Amino acid sequence: MTLLGRIHPLVIHFPIALVLVAALAELIATGTGRLYWRTVAVANVRAGAVFGVIAAIAGWLLPGVLGLDSTALLEWHRWIGTLAASLIVVAALGSAGADHRSPMEFRLYRLTLFSAAALVAVTGHLGGLLVWGPDLLRP
Repeated sequence: MTLLGRIHPLVIHFPIALVLVAALAELIATGTGRLYWRTVAVANVRAGAVFGVIAAIAGWLLPGVLGLDSTALLEWHRWIGTLAASLIVVAALGSAGADHRSPMEFRLYRLTLFSAAALVAVTGHLGGLLVWGPDLLRP
């Protein structure tokens, strides 16, 4: 378990990129009507779900491995990250045959994808604050 916790900083950036690229590709697919972009979105959603779950589990283990005390910021980071990972898994499951589903099911897929992307961005920012402190974005 120690190794899994310690890999969180190594594995977290990949699912962040996958989820954000998936959301961007879905936006482009919606705007242009080109199915190629939906294929890109679905591939990234599915990979992002797998790696997101691994990163979330590792993230829950990391503070214990390092002997860190729980803080409000850490708890927000953990729970929002868990929600983001859960939503991307729902989006990945909803991506199966997304083009052939009812309009309501397709909207649900997109809603979970875009919600997960927003939560990934928030979680990433909170993680940056944990590592780099409150002056993270100051020049």
